Amino acid sequence: MVQNFKHLMTPFQIGSLTIKNRFTVAPMGDGYLGLTGPRGEYSWMGIEHCVERAKGGFGLMVNGCVFFPDNKVDDYDPLTSVLDNKDIFVKQGLLLNERCSFYDMKVFQQITLGLGRNWGHYSPSELPGFDDTSLLTKKLTTDQIKQKIYCVVEAAELMKRAGFAGVEIHALHWGYLLDQLAMSITNHREDEYGDSLENRMRACKEIAEGIKQVCGSEYPISMRLGLKSYIKGFNQSSLDGSEEAGRTLEEGIKIAKMLEEYGYDVLNVDVGMYDSFYHACSPIYMEQGHVVQLAAECKKAVNIPVICGSRMNDPELCEKGIEQGSFDAVALGRSSLVDPSYVKKVALGKSDRIRPCIGCTVGCMGRSRSGELMTCSVNPRAYVESCYDLKPADKARRIMVVGGGLAGMEAALTAKIRGFEVELYEKEKQLGGMLALSSKQYRKGELLDLVRWYEGELNEEGVRIFLGEKITAERIKTGKPDTVIFAIGGTPRYPDIPGIRNCTTVANLLSTDRETADDVLIIGGGLSGCETAIDLASKGKNVTIVESGKSILASSEMVTIMVSQMIHDLLEYYRVTVLANTVIEHIDGEGAVIRTCGGECKKIKAEVILAAGIETVSTEVVEKELWEKGIETYTVGNCQSVGNVYTAVHSAYEISRNL
Repeated sequence: MVQNFKHLMTPFQIGSLTIKNRFTVAPMGDGYLGLTGPRGEYSWMGIEHCVERAKGGFGLMVNGCVFFPDNKVDDYDPLTSVLDNKDIFVKQGLLLNERCSFYDMKVFQQITLGLGRNWGHYSPSELPGFDDTSLLTKKLTTDQIKQKIYCVVEAAELMKRAGFAGVEIHALHWGYLLDQLAMSITNHREDEYGDSLENRMRACKEIAEGIKQVCGSEYPISMRLGLKSYIKGFNQSSLDGSEEAGRTLEEGIKIAKMLEEYGYDVLNVDVGMYDSFYHACSPIYMEQGHVVQLAAECKKAVNIPVICGSRMNDPELCEKGIEQGSFDAVALGRSSLVDPSYVKKVALGKSDRIRPCIGCTVGCMGRSRSGELMTCSVNPRAYVESCYDLKPADKARRIMVVGGGLAGMEAALTAKIRGFEVELYEKEKQLGGMLALSSKQYRKGELLDLVRWYEGELNEEGVRIFLGEKITAERIKTGKPDTVIFAIGGTPRYPDIPGIRNCTTVANLLSTDRETADDVLIIGGGLSGCETAIDLASKGKNVTIVESGKSILASSEMVTIMVSQMIHDLLEYYRVTVLANTVIEHIDGEGAVIRTCGGECKKIKAEVILAAGIETVSTEVVEKELWEKGIETYTVGNCQSVGNVYTAVHSAYEISRNL
């Protein structure tokens, strides 16, 4: 065992239950986002997903919440309710827990009281919905709350029958129904579940008492607890939490003490709500370990274990926190999706081989919020481990990959793992493409970790890499590969504006590392333009974004709500001027003339940076020529279709998987 991480690899106790190490898999809503069958039971795919994390060394896994309707508040489909399909749920649950037990991983199952205003369901009071504040939710009656509590207790008894080592209550975090009951901003009731904090916490107390009664006093109960809300009001996030309108840390600590008194055995803590989702499910711009200090305050106040989650990607950060007594264990959600063998690699002294989470939020919570099956942008096998693995190559073939950006590196690595002979060509002197360049921007240095990971894996697998070599059709034909995969990326899109070709593109700016003028005008309010604006403004530049659309990020369909929320707050924090519904008339050596939606024209003297998106680079002519010579070709990443990290990795994996 590696001594550098001796604290992480030691056991800890949750009541009488021993967990073999300090690594836990955080719940990610996966109980209803692809891991369940038609009647709410765990599917075979879901079981394989859990076993993969058990095999990877995690000591505890907390599975995302299961749902059930009750007799008076029919929020969910009874066809998929675990309480209406107990027998099949128990059978599959016992199988899941048996297989995980072979690796000595314990599994807790989350049980939800409900989602409340986040999805427009019943709430403690009439409240503005999360996505649409003009709509008011329906108010729960006292009897309906009691019925819901009864169903949670009944579900806990079912989880024990199904072999789960404990249950976690969903949730006093993210603004779900139980959280809404506990907060004064969302609970305006005057009955026994409202007014005082003790009354607002009554449901938590009655749930714990009920579970201990039916499952026994030794059966572990965890609470998912948000220690601070970071909101100024409904749908108003707070970057630093200084204008808190939700739960303060002081109240969060008081609640933690109350939960211990009620009989909860462990607290699984984080921060934020959907109204401040970038605190709850943090993108790359949020520093790692941003909850550690809050968790440490909670740990001082209680005697039960505290599990700390939210951007705990770095094992050294985790080790230090446990050594200093800031928390007892760490919850890895997205990191466990990216690399299910995370813990095993730490234990074997191979932490440098951990595939890093880059906080893109696209494949995981971004897809779940759009109604798609959750996965991971940089691990295409996440949630589909049982059916989307790699098969050894059926015959020897030579594969040439043209382009060493993210898509090219993934295509080359996947093909080599399958057993093909692979050569990777990149015209620049280093791998990484735009991913490596983007890592230079505001708090995006972790992107370089992913580039370094690919470099290490490509070298480990023995992929032949040629840097600084631009490939032509003749060069390809001379090499006589069986297959060519083009991953040459995209090219900047130049709008039809006089003088536009004199602008500096974002890629050029990042590749030269030069200092800009003090005044900067950025053309384009998409993600690239906004990130560039924040980066320059954080360095003291006076930055203006000009966007022809009605608002920034409006046309960026692949930008998640977490990213969008934080981008808006960072632009405001760094005092970036945003001019929407504004067009560029022309550009000259001094700056640009703009025209507002009202027809007013004015000159802005500034250095002009182009961030108007990218376009695909056609390889059609070259591909046709190669096919005529018997060489099959494919395109991946942005040269196939303009996308993001998710589309780059997944397109490359799909193509190389099926060669």
